Amino acid sequence: MNDMTSPAIKRAIYPSLAGKRVVITGGATGIGAGLVEAFAAQNARVTFLDVDTASGEALANRFETARFLACNLTDLAALQHNMAYAIEAMGGIDILVNNAANDDRHKIADVTPAYWDERMAVNLRHLFFAAQAAIPAMRAAGGGAIINFGSISWHLGLTDLVLYQTAKAAIEGMTRSLARELGRDNIRVNAIIPGNVQTPRQEKWYTPEGEREIVAAQCLDGRIQPTDVAALALFLASDDARMMTGHGHFIDAGWR
Repeated sequence: MNDMTSPAIKRAIYPSLAGKRVVITGGATGIGAGLVEAFAAQNARVTFLDVDTASGEALANRFETARFLACNLTDLAALQHNMAYAIEAMGGIDILVNNAANDDRHKIADVTPAYWDERMAVNLRHLFFAAQAAIPAMRAAGGGAIINFGSISWHLGLTDLVLYQTAKAAIEGMTRSLARELGRDNIRVNAIIPGNVQTPRQEKWYTPEGEREIVAAQCLDGRIQPTDVAALALFLASDDARMMTGHGHFIDAGWR
């Protein structure tokens, strides 16, 4: 998908990312696919997990240094198995990008205890357990970087997203807590907080009129692309960001 208002950009190359061992959750489509492409372009070794097998396999086939593992992240046993497999296959892990989420809309009156638990499993729980699985290998390697994905939505208080926004707010708190706990191990933990990124999934929720309203509420013209979000992730994962941890970093074109 191309945003015709965006100029051609020469992207940065980070020598410190070459050969790094990266795990990305939810990497088959949308922002996640942009992350896989960006890290692969830096000559990093990428393993990405997703429930979308067809899209995941097609994306992995495009890159010699990318491996796809089919995984339902709400199944903690499967997540732990796949994390262990990925870490063993790569000989360790340097970077974990907790990207996977699902922003299905819902009404407050329709939320049941079972739906609450399912939404927390989809949008919050797996981030902690993926990090838990990665931490021992990062410690053994002398450090690493964990990047968690939050959302602008709870900062704006959007409608029909109470559970999603609850989970995303918690992710920022978890990021700060992990950063404090892991800093002396030279493991940095940051959050990326995207605005409305132009992906096929987001176009499912917004009409062209709705998209124009979003752009009008931004400080900058144009639509945020997955490549823009990936550029921030690359920087936070690189040695250039070696003294950055414990914070949320917005990429929202100034949406208020």
